[in-house]
Amino acid sequence: MTWTGPSDAPPSVRIATLAPSLQPSERRVADAIAADLSDAVESTAQQLADQVGVGRASVIRTAQTLGYDGYPQLRVALAREIAFAPGRPVEGDGTAVGMLRAAVETFAASLPRVTAALTESGVQDFVRTLDEADRVLIAANGLSAPLGLDAAMRLGAAGRPAEYVPDTLAQQIAARQLGPSAVCLALSGSGANQPTLTVASAARDSGARVLALTSFANAPLVGLADTALVIPPVTDSFRDELLHTSRATLTLVLEQLVELLLDRRGERARNAHTAVLAVLSQSLRE
Repeated sequence: MTWTGPSDAPPSVRIATLAPSLQPSERRVADAIAADLSDAVESTAQQLADQVGVGRASVIRTAQTLGYDGYPQLRVALAREIAFAPGRPVEGDGTAVGMLRAAVETFAASLPRVTAALTESGVQDFVRTLDEADRVLIAANGLSAPLGLDAAMRLGAAGRPAEYVPDTLAQQIAARQLGPSAVCLALSGSGANQPTLTVASAARDSGARVLALTSFANAPLVGLADTALVIPPVTDSFRDELLHTSRATLTLVLEQLVELLLDRRGERARNAHTAVLAVLSQSLRE
């Protein structure tokens, strides 16, 4: 699979979202580039090939898989990314607060890349499909399960009722009964969670449209989706995503997608918010 996202997406985003689908030799090249962008800019294709122990053709092929005509064009893109990259976060000072602060700053530095793989048409279609569907079923399991509950509550508050049940079999049963006027919203960081893939597949078989929110452009979930929004992981690799999973960026984007939905729904959304505030006012006390 080659890069099909926005042409202005930086190399590090392309590497992060395509990494699991790269061939072993390409993966070694991509990992070396991601580990030291500056060194890759200063290296020729042959020098990088010698450094990672692959043939020069593998370096060129990696650049083309990432969406560039060749390695010289990739070097130019790397130089541009370095030039506009934010400053390095402050390192921890050894205290608990210092380590926490450093982690938060590292995360903050990665935020500009969160939307780098999104396209205007993809976001517009995602929001429009959510708005127009007669029924919305949310598929989210494993570490993405909290996203499912959060999405259901936010969509409901926006006047766009959505169903989410934690049980995976219940999700599959509901998915098989959706039909052409319904939507399955599948949420999975890895895009490879088997229960979620099964639910999405069942939804497609019913004739429903599948919307996906995931972190990897080549994930199996993307192949099942009619529209997929890819949010690059804050971690450096697919392995890190599995070991040090974070759904913070997916949560952030999901919240903003609901805001776009609110704007699209206009008066309907305002009426829903009025109802929500009425309920909240009755549940609060001094």
